Amino acid sequence: MNPEPKAWVLYDDACGFCSRWVGFWAPTLARRGFGVSPLQAPWIREQGVLRHDQLLDDLRLLSEDGSMVEGADVYRFVMRSIWWAYPAYLLSIAPGLRSIFDRTYRAFADNRYRVSHTCRLGER
Repeated sequence: MNPEPKAWVLYDDACGFCSRWVGFWAPTLARRGFGVSPLQAPWIREQGVLRHDQLLDDLRLLSEDGSMVEGADVYRFVMRSIWWAYPAYLLSIAPGLRSIFDRTYRAFADNRYRVSHTCRLGER
């Protein structure tokens, strides 16, 4: 049995791509101490750390101490925790590449429903 997660990766369950991504990576994340949960889960609202209008803006990571990481920084946080993803983490923080990584994340996040629809990834 896995111990209680040290942090939770929170994703938009209404996004077909996001749901597919989490389903694929959940076992890898669990081995590193990360749980996964939809942002739409009742327990997220009960935490009171996000306003309802902010809820689905970004991928988020909720640490056991209650701190929140958002957007591209969630990927960095997770990549830093996985030995084989660490080189990608280093690239994502390199001068010049950091802004490209952030802009790419933002462009994808803002268009994730279109990507899901175009790729027929079953929006819910």
